[in-house]
Amino acid sequence: MTSIVKTLAFEGVEARRVEVQCALSPGLPAFAIVGLPDKSVTEARERVRSALGAMGLALPAKRITVNLSPADMRKEGAQFDLPIALAILGAMDVLPNDALEGLLALGELSLDGKLIAINGALPAALDASEGDLTLVCPEACGAEAAWVEVAKILAAPTLLAVVNHINGRAVLSEPVPGELEQSESFRDMRDIRGQERAKRALEVAAAGRHHLLLVGPPGSGKSMLAARMPGLLPQMSASETLETSMIHSLAGELKEGRISRVRPFKYPHHTSSMAAMVGGGRGAGPGQISLAHNGVLFLDELPEFQRPVLETLRQPLETGDVVVARANAHFRYPCRFLLVAAANPCRCGYLSDPGRACAKVPLCGQDYLGRISGPLLDRFDLRIEVPAVAIEDLDAEPDGEASEAIAARVAAARARQAERFAGIEDVSVNADAEGSLLERLAEVEGEAKAYLRKVADRYRLSARGYHRVLRVARTLADLSGSDSVTAGHVAEACGYRLSSALGDAPALQKTA
Repeated sequence: MTSIVKTLAFEGVEARRVEVQCALSPGLPAFAIVGLPDKSVTEARERVRSALGAMGLALPAKRITVNLSPADMRKEGAQFDLPIALAILGAMDVLPNDALEGLLALGELSLDGKLIAINGALPAALDASEGDLTLVCPEACGAEAAWVEVAKILAAPTLLAVVNHINGRAVLSEPVPGELEQSESFRDMRDIRGQERAKRALEVAAAGRHHLLLVGPPGSGKSMLAARMPGLLPQMSASETLETSMIHSLAGELKEGRISRVRPFKYPHHTSSMAAMVGGGRGAGPGQISLAHNGVLFLDELPEFQRPVLETLRQPLETGDVVVARANAHFRYPCRFLLVAAANPCRCGYLSDPGRACAKVPLCGQDYLGRISGPLLDRFDLRIEVPAVAIEDLDAEPDGEASEAIAARVAAARARQAERFAGIEDVSVNADAEGSLLERLAEVEGEAKAYLRKVADRYRLSARGYHRVLRVARTLADLSGSDSVTAGHVAEACGYRLSSALGDAPALQKTA
């Protein structure tokens, strides 16, 4: 007797259909799982045996063979427990095979037959809806899977409850979606004293999703500024929320089925490994850059990160996705994020303060910031020097703009960009636009273009640098409500690109 139950294996955010085939044949009692299972899948034999025993059933005294097809694809994870158990029950005639044909099952079994939550319920529900299948999952995953309203979901607490539902003895109720977190309390920009130039740079970065580097001495407020970036960004659209939630589902970060329209803000420590940053490790899971998809990735103490870890960011910053390669598979994760980085000007941090700087000035600054490679540095659209805050500013009453007012301008600028790039795939903000597309749509005035070419020639900007200045200038025009890019917009964009803190430009006015 042979029985088949469908399940899924995840390769990045892509779900691949797997058939769990069970055959009972005469011979000495044995239980074999084939089809490239990993250790956790092979151990399913004991969990299934114990779970069936908790139901009062024993495995038949026959040779049990479970095949996971396609057999040349690696199977990892405990989500295969439930489909293996259902396939065995189908082969034992406990469950009708015609009822199993329309199911897509995922779930881990405990020894007493309870179903334990697994990662990936949301993308599994999407796949089930596309294939017109009924998803069978643990009860703890029901609220997450129920966000796919067109999918049919069976969220069961135990294996026995699944069996009773299929046999019509006790029907399971449909799960309801978890909570939708619309907003959360953000830190306000009014808390920042002084640093008007850095505040303006944050607004520009948020409006066009331009990568931002903050350089300044310890205690100047770099981390405080970065922490206020989420409060400037508009909430995610429905499609962005779904795409981001799928990644968080695979990482097990959706608690009780709650999803949020608030853009993620990730801030990994500088000791993070390459696998933690870009993805990989056991199961080739998503890394911090993918968990920050459609949100913000904040790298504090940027030069302290390992050089290979930083260099792996170069390609994802350009393409918006990352591929984790393995010997027999490639896992793709989207990672279109806004990068905000902070760094001290040197190891001691007081490069510009003669009274506190170390004896190695200025070589210590060159060595320290030299840990950031030129190609990576070239990908930062905005490079801002954040000076120490004066005591007078600290004692003054807050008089700056609140985050809410800045966020309104950012939302208006993004709306202009969405209208400009309507109908163009994978382009929604200025930072996404390639050079030819931006030059065609930016509407740059003749004087502004001449000024930009003069600056590019004087400071030997790369082609990437030239177009990134143009992108920032277009964002500045959007913030001001201008249809065309003026020379003033280009001058301000060049001022952000050519930072004296990094030795790019001692004085931009030389180009005027």
